[in-house]
Amino acid sequence: MNNPKAQKLLDKIQRDLMRNGIVVNTIVSDLKELRPYAVEEEDPLLAKVIRLTYEHIENYQTFAISIPEDEPVDELEDEDESETSVTPEESLDYLLSLMNDTSIKNNEMDLREYSRDLQEYEEEN
Repeated sequence: MNNPKAQKLLDKIQRDLMRNGIVVNTIVSDLKELRPYAVEEEDPLLAKVIRLTYEHIENYQTFAISIPEDEPVDELEDEDESETSVTPEESLDYLLSLMNDTSIKNNEMDLREYSRDLQEYEEEN
């Protein structure tokens, strides 16, 4: 996000998340406030992910989406490593960090993955 106000708001959301965990009312309100900046910057993917994220948190009172997995470099990768559990706060924090710079190709790819996962979760539940 290029707008300094959006950057400040994103930083505030991340700080609140790390200090207090997922406080549904606060994070939903802050994400709703953040979304118009993405629309203003004409970033439809980011605007969609923000909307899907706050709708998900509102509906489920948590963030039940995992961090997108990297493509394994080696197929013989240790299975125990891939089974590490990630908290909802960690996954949401990672998603918020992706929002800082959507011009990075890997960030955009992970945002698309989050978007798909959020939509699939909604359909399944």
